[in-house]
Amino acid sequence: MAYPYITDVVNDLFGTDIHLPIATFGALVAIAIFVAIRFTRLEVERRASIGTLKLHGLEPKNLVTDLAFVTTLSGIAGAKLFDAIEQPQRLISEPFEVIFSTGGFSIYGGLILGCLAGIIFVKRKSIAILPMLDAVAPALSLGYAIGRLGCQFSGDGDWGKPAAMELKPRGLPDWLWAQTYPNNVAQVDIPAPGVYPTPLYEAVIALLFFAVLWLLRGKLKITGQLFCCYLLLSSIARLLVEFIRINHQYDLLGIYLSQAQVISVVLIMASVIGFIYLNKANPKSSAPV
Repeated sequence: MAYPYITDVVNDLFGTDIHLPIATFGALVAIAIFVAIRFTRLEVERRASIGTLKLHGLEPKNLVTDLAFVTTLSGIAGAKLFDAIEQPQRLISEPFEVIFSTGGFSIYGGLILGCLAGIIFVKRKSIAILPMLDAVAPALSLGYAIGRLGCQFSGDGDWGKPAAMELKPRGLPDWLWAQTYPNNVAQVDIPAPGVYPTPLYEAVIALLFFAVLWLLRGKLKITGQLFCCYLLLSSIARLLVEFIRINHQYDLLGIYLSQAQVISVVLIMASVIGFIYLNKANPKSSAPV
């Protein structure tokens, strides 16, 4: 069952008939932002206390709040931009519908433009970029997990391909393998047995990655490696989940990949190169980060 509005959840649980225009996806994205801010601030404060992140007199609370504001606005713009690029014919025929619709957001577009804006912001504050990237890495994964739950509960169309029930592992509940998302916000009628609930898969995976990154944040001794780890894990996950999602694919010398998969491959390569470079640049590093 999908719940486009928060009151749909309340009505289903308590048998009420309340209708308020509070979108489930928007509410969970807002929660994701506030949770990410909280965990980023905790990590910024920790790194500042041990001297691995110099804030030059700036208050962690104000710094992280301002950074979140800049990256969120830039991320939304980037998400819409990359989504528009992926559907050029519709952009030409229905430009206002594509640009100003409430749906159609590319997570990679948001990540790339948001990160670029964040780097510029941090640079202008004379704060080192690599330790700040490490500080935000766990929160990025946690925020993504909560945001994907918004996709799952609202049924916004980010689901996967029709599920092959004959391949379902024995003992796995049907709802973990296929869902029809009745009452979904996209207003799409999905025939039984349903489609792969890919937003749910991504939410669970991102939550696990957050736990891994949170545990590693004080163990990796080279600054920048934690963010590389985040890029590597999240990119591999997105590359794989795209194989069971419905997306436009590009023919790259006979290999068919979606926009997200192409970007995933680039980011995987970038993260591996980053690991190698940082190891060579800091061969004897042993200080806690």
